[in-house]
Amino acid sequence: MTKLQESLPEVRAVEEQDDTVKLTLWVDGSLDYFNGHFPQAPILAGVVQLDWAVKYAQQYFSLSSALVDSVEVLKFQVVIVANSEVELTLTKKNDNKFTFSFHSEHGQHSSGRVVVHS
Repeated sequence: MTKLQESLPEVRAVEEQDDTVKLTLWVDGSLDYFNGHFPQAPILAGVVQLDWAVKYAQQYFSLSSALVDSVEVLKFQVVIVANSEVELTLTKKNDNKFTFSFHSEHGQHSSGRVVVHS
């Protein structure tokens, strides 16, 4: 297993349709991101959610770059806790822009629009 794979959640399902990809992810509490991030109630940092969205968008879309120019309409609504299943929806808008949304049975966790360097 590569270091990148170790830093990503387990992908349990993938659904691709046109310019949209839906990933069902298992956010295991053993991921390094939870170390020291509130030991009594571990949560996934927003910056990690954004990082995962960019990494999976790179994997599933032919983006013009991996360098992020800007993040627009970024919202964090409900925390993602350790040992939970979430769905990440990615929608490609063009060769350098996509939207992302994390949600689960607990509601909308986060969403935003990412513009990568063209």
